[in-house]
Amino acid sequence: MDESNLDTSSKIVLAKWSDRFFAWLIDFIVISSISTAIMVVSFGSIEYAFERDSFWMENIQYIPTSILFFIYWTVLEYKTNQTIGKKIMNLKIINIDGRKPNLKGIMISSFGKAFLLPIDVILGWFLTNEKRQRIFNKLGDTLIVKIKEINDVSDIKYLKD
Repeated sequence: MDESNLDTSSKIVLAKWSDRFFAWLIDFIVISSISTAIMVVSFGSIEYAFERDSFWMENIQYIPTSILFFIYWTVLEYKTNQTIGKKIMNLKIINIDGRKPNLKGIMISSFGKAFLLPIDVILGWFLTNEKRQRIFNKLGDTLIVKIKEINDVSDIKYLKD
């Protein structure tokens, strides 16, 4: 089939890495602000009294924030296919077939972003496929796309933005 005659409704426009980064940055600022506010309200400060010689004790502070990120991404992406950052950048998460992803796929994708993002992104870049998936997007069968109406998924064409 000639791509120029392809109906626009069956195209999936894959999000650029830069758009995905800016959506993540917006989400990072939102959740980090909330996390910091929770710490200040709970402990009166964002300072931690850990032993300086302990790598684990110094870095354990990131676990509650990572859990907050995981919950944020899982709930919003499952309920609306978007986070605040994705909404601002006109992106959404879908499954490989162009439909709403299932909870398991969202959770897998969210886990990679919340707990292993540097590894997930770097491996995704080096082991990337034509669908611009991070490793955990690939494991969860999810894609990040520009928002387009998809009416017929029988003849999907993947395009790079």
